[in-house]
Amino acid sequence: MNDTDMTIVGNLVDEPRLRVTKNGHSVTNFRIASTSRRYDGESGTWVDNATLFVTVTCWRALAENANSSLHKGQPVVVKGRFYMREYKVDEAVRASYELEAVAVGHDLTRGVADFRKVSRAPLINQVSLDDDNIPRDESDHFLDLEDRETVGAEVELAVAS
Repeated sequence: MNDTDMTIVGNLVDEPRLRVTKNGHSVTNFRIASTSRRYDGESGTWVDNATLFVTVTCWRALAENANSSLHKGQPVVVKGRFYMREYKVDEAVRASYELEAVAVGHDLTRGVADFRKVSRAPLINQVSLDDDNIPRDESDHFLDLEDRETVGAEVELAVAS
């Protein structure tokens, strides 16, 4: 699959909003505004181009860190997968631009930041071993499979009938 990766430099338009999905995954959303500038040689001044507003979505650990670190008005750099979604309002087609972030940080050309590494408890998976210290195949428990010997016996009974 070809994803459109993009890096956007801009300012936070609103406070990040942290939510938790039904599956327990953290997700943070916020919007940034990015306005490019160009130098107009005729007037000798800098001129602002149109402002691009982008909704940013962060997942899991990035979501929690972004929610704790970012605030409205701060300059940021966001890298992620870019999506454009069209929708209708009163028969008019509109577009929204979304960036599913893989990395977010403060724009250090406009200020300083104090980085602190966050340590989280590691995920521990319990693996049951057989007599030869090889992980047991327990897929029948989560795949809702019946006991293979019982299924085979039912097939033999059906064929004999």
